[in-house]
Amino acid sequence: MSQRDQFEDAIVVGVDGSPSSQAALRWAAFEGAALDCEVVAIQAWLDVIPSNGMVVAGMFTDQSWDPALEAEKSLVATVDEVFGEHRPLRLSAMVRAGGAAEVLLAESRGARLLVLGSRGHGGFRGMLLGSVSSACAEHATCPVLVVHGDRVPARADGSVA
Repeated sequence: MSQRDQFEDAIVVGVDGSPSSQAALRWAAFEGAALDCEVVAIQAWLDVIPSNGMVVAGMFTDQSWDPALEAEKSLVATVDEVFGEHRPLRLSAMVRAGGAAEVLLAESRGARLLVLGSRGHGGFRGMLLGSVSSACAEHATCPVLVVHGDRVPARADGSVA
């Protein structure tokens, strides 16, 4: 599953569309420019659909819903929202099937750094560190940077908007 050689010495950043992951993407781009390395934005997706407030894995009741396509749309929208017309040249973006922690741990093997938001779209909004960032901080084979949304440069070049 992992493209280890492709991401060797790159900065990998987890993206899920949340404000916290947008901040992580901004920070990763800032670090990537400073270190002159590739930044790889990854959004994971699971084969699940919401059903009356519950999540049911692997059961599609709405055949028009495509989780991979939705993840791709979300990733493109997040990159566009964060950078607009000023997308960094050394930024690539991709979606991967699987749980976020599992995907990010696999894809960050050999990476220079894994950057994550402090919390994403999980159910406990008051948590300072989400379950994905916690799992990655514990199990990653590279350094992990957890970014809080209010502590990052507004632009990838480090300037304030």
